[in-house]
Amino acid sequence: MSYLVTIGLEVHCQVKTQTKMFCACRTSFGDTPNTHTCPVCLGMPGALPVLNREAIEKTLLTGLMIGCGSPEISKWDRKNYFYPDMPKNYQTTQMDLPLCIGGGVPLYEHCYPTDARKSAIPAKTVRLNRIHLEEDVAKSTHLGNSSLIDFNRAGTPLMEIVTEPDIESGEEAFAYVRSLQMILQQGGVADADMEKGQLRCDVNISLRKKPEDPLGQKVELKNLNSISAIRRAIHFEIQRQTEELNAGIPQIQSTRRWDDDRGETQMMRTKEDAHDYRYFSCPDLLPIQTAPLLAKVRPLVPELPHELAARFEHELGVTAYDAAVLSSDKHLARYFEAVTSAAIPGKKVANFIINNLLGTLNERGLGIDDCPVAPEKLNALLVSVENGTLAANQAKEVFTVLFDSPGKDPAAIADSLGFKPAEAGALDALCDEVIANNPAEVAAVRAGNEKLLNFLTGQVMKTATPKPNPKQVTDLLRARLL
Repeated sequence: MSYLVTIGLEVHCQVKTQTKMFCACRTSFGDTPNTHTCPVCLGMPGALPVLNREAIEKTLLTGLMIGCGSPEISKWDRKNYFYPDMPKNYQTTQMDLPLCIGGGVPLYEHCYPTDARKSAIPAKTVRLNRIHLEEDVAKSTHLGNSSLIDFNRAGTPLMEIVTEPDIESGEEAFAYVRSLQMILQQGGVADADMEKGQLRCDVNISLRKKPEDPLGQKVELKNLNSISAIRRAIHFEIQRQTEELNAGIPQIQSTRRWDDDRGETQMMRTKEDAHDYRYFSCPDLLPIQTAPLLAKVRPLVPELPHELAARFEHELGVTAYDAAVLSSDKHLARYFEAVTSAAIPGKKVANFIINNLLGTLNERGLGIDDCPVAPEKLNALLVSVENGTLAANQAKEVFTVLFDSPGKDPAAIADSLGFKPAEAGALDALCDEVIANNPAEVAAVRAGNEKLLNFLTGQVMKTATPKPNPKQVTDLLRARLL
C-alpha cells in the first residue's frame, strides 16, 4: 500500500558575521580548536551575553527577501537541555516571538536534481513557519571510545528556518534547500556552505493514507549535511515507514540519524516535545524593537535569483536556461553584466561564459570569484568576434592563452597567434588562386553543393599569412562563385 508523504524541514544556517552571537569572539572555520573562546561562549558562571546587532539585521534581511513578517517586539528564550556541546546546559534561542514569521521559498526548476527535470515541474513555493535566531553549539568529533569538543563554533549566530509541512518528496526537499541556499548567498547573509557545516538540515517525515487523515507520527532525521544526503535519507525513510506500516507496525515520534555509508537511518531516541525543554524568557537579554532595524535593512534587499533571471531573459535576450544558470550565483551574475555591452548581444556573452569560461573554471577547480580574466578583457575579445576580426574558434584559442596570462591584451595575443585581418588584395589573390586550382570543387559549388565552400576556405587558410577570419574567406569565395 502507498501513503501520502508529508515533509517539513528545519534548516540551520550560520549567519555571516565577524563575531559570535553573544560575545566578541571571532567566528572562524578550520582554525586551531578552542582558540576563539571566552567565558560567555564557554558558559562560565556569571558571564553575561551581549547581542550581535549585525546578526539580527541579517536575519531580518533574510525575512524580507522571502516575504516574512516580523512582530513589533522579538524576545529571547532559554531552551534547557544537557549535552556536552552546550556547557551552560541551555541554548539562548527564540520560542514564541521570533524575528521572522511566515513567508515562503520558491522552488527553482534548475535546483531540482538533474534526473527529476526530465518531466514537467509545476511551480511551487514552500511556505515558512518562522525564522528564529539562536547560538550554534560546539563541534563534536566522535572517536572510538571518546569525543572531542571544539568550542570555536559555539556561539556562532545561527538562523533556524522552519517550513510548514509542504514538501512531498526527496526531490522537492533537494530543490528547497538549493533554492534557499541561493537566496541566502544572493543577499550576502550567509555563505551557506554545507561542506563547512555552515548549513545543516533536520527533516521531519510522516506518512498517512488519505489527505483527510491527520498527519502521521513525525520522525525526525537529524543533522543532514549535504543536499544529496537529504534526498537519499528521505527516500530510505519513506520506504522504511511504508514497509512497517504495511506490516502493522505503528510509528512513534522519534529522532533518527542518517548513516551515509550504510545508506540507512538509525534510531537515536524517542522525540521530546517542546515542553520537555522547559522554555522560559532569557533574564539576561532585553526584547528588541524590530521596526527601526527593518527600516535600516529594507533598502538592502537584493534582486532574488528568479527576479534576476527574468530581467536577464527579457532585457538581455538570453534563454530561460541561460538566465537560470547566470542568476544562480550573484558573483556570476555580476560578471555577466560587466561583460555585456551594447556591442555584443547578451545571448552571445551568455554562450561564451557558460560553454567556455565556466568549463575552464571547473577544469581548474576554480570559482567565478577566482576567475583571472577581467570582464573588460573578455568584453574586448567578444567584440572582436562580433565585428569579424576573429572567428569564434580563434577567440577560444585566444581565451585559453588569456586565462593563463590575464595581464596580456586579447588583441596582442591574437597577433601572436597569427590571427588578424588579411589585407583585402592579398586575400582576394589567394581566393582566386584556390578557385583556379580546384576546378572540380568549384563546379560542384556552382551546381549547388555549398558544403564544398568549407573545403575551399580550408585551402585558403592553409596558405594565408597571417590567418584571417574563416568567415571572411568564405564570404569572399561565395561572392565569386554564387
